[in-house]
Amino acid sequence: MISSRISGALALLATSLSVVSGQTFQRLGSCPTLGCILPPDQQDFLPGQQFDIRFEVHAPQNGSEAFNDGVPDEKFTVTIAKDNEKPKSIASFFELKEPSLEKWTFSWYEDLFAQDAKTPSVVNVASKIYRQVALYEPGTYTVTLNYYSGKTTTATWVVRPLATKKKAKNVILFIGDGMTTNMITASRLLAHKSINGKYQSTLQLDKFPTLGHQMTHSIDSFITDSANSASALYTGHKTTVNAMGVYVDSSPDKFDDPKVETIVELLKRIWGSAWGAVSTAFIADATPTALTAHTRSRYEYGALIEQALNGFSNTSWTKLDGPDVYFGGGAEQFLPSSASYQGKDYYAEFAKKGYSVSLNKTSLLALPDDKKALGIFCKSNLPVWLDRNIFPENTLKLKNNPSGASGPAKDIPGQKEMTLKAIDILHKRGGKDGFFLMSEAASIDKQMHVLDYERALGDLLELDDTVRATIQKLSDLGELNNTLIVVTADHGHGFDVFGGADTKYLAAQHDKDDRHKRSAVGVYKESGLSQYTVEQPGISYNTGPNFPVNWDPRYVIAAGTGGAPDRREQYGVGKNGSRTPAVTLPGVGDDDYYVNPTDRTGGFVVNGTLPTTESQGVHSLTDVPVFAQGPCSGNFGGVYSNTDVFFKIADCLGLGHPTNKTVGGKGR
Repeated sequence: MISSRISGALALLATSLSVVSGQTFQRLGSCPTLGCILPPDQQDFLPGQQFDIRFEVHAPQNGSEAFNDGVPDEKFTVTIAKDNEKPKSIASFFELKEPSLEKWTFSWYEDLFAQDAKTPSVVNVASKIYRQVALYEPGTYTVTLNYYSGKTTTATWVVRPLATKKKAKNVILFIGDGMTTNMITASRLLAHKSINGKYQSTLQLDKFPTLGHQMTHSIDSFITDSANSASALYTGHKTTVNAMGVYVDSSPDKFDDPKVETIVELLKRIWGSAWGAVSTAFIADATPTALTAHTRSRYEYGALIEQALNGFSNTSWTKLDGPDVYFGGGAEQFLPSSASYQGKDYYAEFAKKGYSVSLNKTSLLALPDDKKALGIFCKSNLPVWLDRNIFPENTLKLKNNPSGASGPAKDIPGQKEMTLKAIDILHKRGGKDGFFLMSEAASIDKQMHVLDYERALGDLLELDDTVRATIQKLSDLGELNNTLIVVTADHGHGFDVFGGADTKYLAAQHDKDDRHKRSAVGVYKESGLSQYTVEQPGISYNTGPNFPVNWDPRYVIAAGTGGAPDRREQYGVGKNGSRTPAVTLPGVGDDDYYVNPTDRTGGFVVNGTLPTTESQGVHSLTDVPVFAQGPCSGNFGGVYSNTDVFFKIADCLGLGHPTNKTVGGKGR
């Protein structure tokens, strides 16, 4: 009787899956069937890369997938086979004890109609997880989950070729968060002069010998966020939006999902190399913490700092003893408060482990090169390059002192100062074992979100200036030929320049309607030439030859983005700080956004393209560029998945080994 009921339910399931498996709303993103293998089908691994495996069997109680009266099959079995070899049980193959069965219940909405009606589908789950395993032999592995008397789910995994030889002593990975080719083009226009269509100078990025492009989509959606895209770059495995270093399961615990080893965990375990992270964001943000984080929620900021310092402690895992260098903003997670992990003082926690601690540029530059270093220079994100260098009065309005005292942070370093100091420390501490450094220009993305294009492009130019200075620093240290330098992004925005705008004419139309104001925008021939590189009497910023000489010319770029809320556009630089394009209004719901009545008041309204619950611009599908120079750089040409950035770097660092033996130093 039971087998007959299951057989009938399977037939119903086959017809219902075509309805739900491709929906925006998903029961579990990488699991379209009722049997889940995590890591799922089509995953690649580095030889020896450690990971966890979770299996789940789902039994929906209601909804279009309702099955087996909501009773999951607790007697499921799993096998694994390499190439054409005989399958073995997972426990036997990895020589592990069979783990305990876990059970839980979760709910989800099948579509917008169910969400509006507040009628969730409830799912009961039976699950097992196998911790800290690895596949050491290259080849193809087939994992088969058997459940519900004949139902199977299969995952094919590929272990890449061995890579045991270190071809680069050092790797520096620059990430322009949200940076696209269109933004690079616009930055070049702003900062570099052209005569009769020929540039007289170019960006440092333009001089890289290798250019490729990477595809950024996540495992279960084609628009990504910075967490899972960073995770793909650092682990070679795509995951779900907001997740880092894990495959997202359906359990209630945000920290028990199946993990996968990151580039710095591998590097530390195998070679004992030094490593560090620099970011112009708060250091608990996704891009820096994804180097060490293992959670489905990027928003567990305090816990992520704890993981960065002391490693993952919930289950057995690769032991890290903290970064050698950690520079950025985000004092909230270090000052003892509800925002820090367990309310602890993380300045003190880092100091206990031998870190020198810096809170401003002066003390940063004075840090000893032979000690681990923590530098936290403000609360939240670092003020952007444009406000630190062109409109410094805006930084004095902030209440972001990293010590917790009232008032603004002062004497703040930029990405260049942080990166160059990080290189000094990592070069000293890494010694013959080398180092890995990730340096992020975070506010390219953050300013694109709020549609403040000049501030975003200013931070892109700061990134380019940092790359230029880094190349010179490595040359001075005698390490340039030993270092692979990769510059890329984690995702893009739908930004582009479509013309020029006459700001003087637009300002004079204050009594005209919005349609008339749009006459100030010139397209094609009327777009004109860049005025940002034309010197004007009385205007001098002393920012060097690789930045605009006039940030506020009469004729400016007219730019926009494809995914944005309702807003008003006036074009030209905002002198009073970063903009807020959309706000809620009195008497209206707190998740319903309208044009900000105080933003760009001389401009014209542009209707949004997003749900009215979105207050900012969003990421886009676009492929993003990958620039490379140094050892192995020729491997970065072409178009490939973001996960291949990891495999290319890992191959260059010799991280694919047939054993878990430590080859290099034992840490420092």
